[in-house]
Amino acid sequence: MAAEPTPFLDSVRGIDIPAVTAWLADEIEGAVAPFRFELIAGGRSNLTFTVTGADGRRFVLRRPPLGHVLATAHDMAREYRIIAAIGPTGVPVPPALGLCTDETVNGAAFYVMGHVVGEVLDGPEKVDRIPVELRRPASEHLIDVLADLHALDVDEIGLGDLAKREGYVERQIKRWSTQWANSKTRELPAIDEVAERLARDVPVQVGVSVAHGDYRFGNCLTDVRHGRIAAVLDWELCTLGDPLADVGYLGVYWTDPGEAGGRHNDPSGADGFPTFTELLDRYAARTGRDLSRIDYYVAFSSWRLAVISEGVYARYLHGAMGDAVDQSVLDTFKVGTEQLAESALDAMRRLDP
Repeated sequence: MAAEPTPFLDSVRGIDIPAVTAWLADEIEGAVAPFRFELIAGGRSNLTFTVTGADGRRFVLRRPPLGHVLATAHDMAREYRIIAAIGPTGVPVPPALGLCTDETVNGAAFYVMGHVVGEVLDGPEKVDRIPVELRRPASEHLIDVLADLHALDVDEIGLGDLAKREGYVERQIKRWSTQWANSKTRELPAIDEVAERLARDVPVQVGVSVAHGDYRFGNCLTDVRHGRIAAVLDWELCTLGDPLADVGYLGVYWTDPGEAGGRHNDPSGADGFPTFTELLDRYAARTGRDLSRIDYYVAFSSWRLAVISEGVYARYLHGAMGDAVDQSVLDTFKVGTEQLAESALDAMRRLDP
C-alpha cells in the first residue's frame, strides 16, 4: 500500500545516494531523479528498500546486509537471474528491472525490481488486513502457486544450471551443517541430533524443481482485495531440488485454525484459513506427488530454519543488519532457534514406527 510521503534524505545507511541515484537514472527506464530511499521494515537478511522517484513512481532495491556475511550468501546476481527467468511464466514475481554488479557504485552488488502492490501477511497481527471470506482462497492460491513453481521446466526457463539437480536434501544437510558450524553462537544438541537422523533416512528424490527455499505468506505480497498472491518475494535461498522440501517448509509455519502455538510471523491459525492437511491434499491433487512422508520434510525444514535463525541472530550480534536492534529482537531469534530445533525433533519422532 502507498507509503506516506516523507522528505528526501541526504543519507540512508546502505545506500550511497549520489552514486545510486546516477545509476538508477542511467539504467532504469522511466526512473526520474531525485529519489527517496526507505528501508522496508522487517528485512532481516538482505536489505530491501523502497525507491520513490520524483514523479512518484516506485521501485524496490535489494542489496546484501552490511558487515560480515558468510561466503556464498547474498548473491544479488543469482537472485536477479532467478526472478528474471521466472517472470515470463505464470508464477507471480516482481518485474526484474536492472542489476548492478559494480561494487564501486554502492559497496556491494544490488538489483532493482518493479514495485508490486500487496500486503505481506507476516504475523497474526496482520490477519485483519484480509477479510475472513478471502483467507481460504488466498491460502489455496498460495499452494497453487507453489505447485505451479514446481511444475516449471528448469531447462526451458534457463535455470537448468542453477545448481546440481540430484541429492538435494543430502546437499542441504551438508550445507546447513557447515553454516551452523560457521555461525553458531552456542551449542544446541538438538541441531546435531536432527542432522544425524535426517542423514540416516533421506527419501529418494523424485524429479527436480525450482525450490524456493523460504515459501510462506510472509515472503509473498497478497492481494487482499481478491484473495490472490500478487508476487512471490525473497528468492535468496532458491535452488534446484526436491519440491517436497518447500511443502514441508510451509508446514513449519502453518497453524491449523484454533490451534495454539503458531509462529509469530505467520497469519494462519485464525478463522477462515484451511488446515495444513487440506493444503497437502490440494497440492497432491494438483501435482500427483506422494506426501506420505511429509513429516520428514517438515523436520528437515524446521532444522534448516533453526540454522538460518541462528545465522541471523549472529549477524545481529555483529551489527551487520544495518539497524540498531533491541534486546527483544535478539531474544526472539535466540529462543526461536531453540524452539525450531525441538520442533524438528518432534517431527522426526512422528516418523518413528
